Amino acid sequence: MQLKRVLTLRTVVATSAGLTLASSSFVAATMVANFVLGDAAWIAILIGGALCFLAAACFSELNGMLPSAAGIRLYFSRAFNEQVSLVVSLLYMLIVVVGVVGVESFIISQVLHEAMPLVPPYAWIVAMLLLVTALNLRGVKMAGVFQDLVTYTLIALLVALGIFALYKTGFKLDAPLSPGGAVGIVNAVALGVFLFVGFEWVTPLVEEVTQTKQIYRGMMIALGILSVVYAIFTTAMTAAVPKDVLLAAPAPQLVLARTVLGGLGVSVMIVVILFTSMKTFNAGLISVSRFMYASAREHVLPAIFSKISMRYFTPWVAIITLFFIGLLAAAMTTLTKNYMVLVGLAAAMESIVYTMAGLAVISLRRREPGRERPYLIKGGYLVPGATVVVFAILAVAVLASEPTALLYMAGAFALAFVYVKTAVPHLKKKHEARRPAARRRRRPARAMVEVEGERGK
Repeated sequence: MQLKRVLTLRTVVATSAGLTLASSSFVAATMVANFVLGDAAWIAILIGGALCFLAAACFSELNGMLPSAAGIRLYFSRAFNEQVSLVVSLLYMLIVVVGVVGVESFIISQVLHEAMPLVPPYAWIVAMLLLVTALNLRGVKMAGVFQDLVTYTLIALLVALGIFALYKTGFKLDAPLSPGGAVGIVNAVALGVFLFVGFEWVTPLVEEVTQTKQIYRGMMIALGILSVVYAIFTTAMTAAVPKDVLLAAPAPQLVLARTVLGGLGVSVMIVVILFTSMKTFNAGLISVSRFMYASAREHVLPAIFSKISMRYFTPWVAIITLFFIGLLAAAMTTLTKNYMVLVGLAAAMESIVYTMAGLAVISLRRREPGRERPYLIKGGYLVPGATVVVFAILAVAVLASEPTALLYMAGAFALAFVYVKTAVPHLKKKHEARRPAARRRRRPARAMVEVEGERGK
């Protein structure tokens, strides 16, 4: 049984933007603003978005060549080798799930607990994960409708609040092209890039879209929308609220809403934050469950993860497993409150993957020059080469500035390497052992057909 092709461009854009536009993004946005002078944060954000277009172009070419829910596992296997692709893809899946769920869980639990202190913070996380898991189990169409509704409503509200805040404060650009020293702008751009990471997780949905080209179109549109939303809202936050106040808040978007609209703004923004996290969880479940399904289908993960619901055409085992992983990640982050390490870890992993995507484009052009490429990056090796250089520097910079993230990365790498060297060969051997038995079961049926054919003569 296969996945069902029901998703349109609208849902592709909502999923790509939805995983990226998280509650934690606004914490990073205030950090971007802190690196530059005055109101120049929008410059760093737009440059960061432009750099992410480089990575998006690389993913678009790779996805067009190899349209599979396996995503980067397949790209890197063809471009490099099987072991490299397995280690990187397993790290990618684990770190993104733990990082996204962990950071979102901490922020949403802090906000909601402050608003309703009688409700335990962890209870909110359990309720949200239960809801989005139920939606995903009922089919990608239903989960996609929820993603569309929440993502586009959220974008409209953020833009409207940002513009209203700029109007109310009588905002004018003061020296718009004077962001400060070179070190500050470089740091701001580096962090600005990480406002967009995760946009490429829409590629595992390629087996459920009505047209393959919707994947690369959706990524590009999502990056454009996000660039505008982040630029407007970050400028509004720094125009209405002092930067030091924003930096001290776990949810700076809530501070802006309180400053501009008072108690009503707080109530509205709490609802917005709640649905923002649900949307992020939902996008993660949609995308990562397909990646797990494809990995199990190719005998990289246990075969049980490749099971598809006969009624809803969803990888239900993968979805339920991710629910429990999400609960564990949320519990760990809520207890330790060490969510900034997860931000650095996820940012470094994404930069490594973007670097490898650029290298994969270069490698596959040399190895398979005659292969059809529905989306071909113009300009030869300029874009993939620039992607490699930019994101390799960013990965090193993040890991150098976050020693704890580097330590966690090394530990996760060791676990993934051991799994690839021990568990994956066992899974493949087990699959090979089943094949002769399956062929033997089919032979009597073929023999009976041949006998019936002889009788007919």
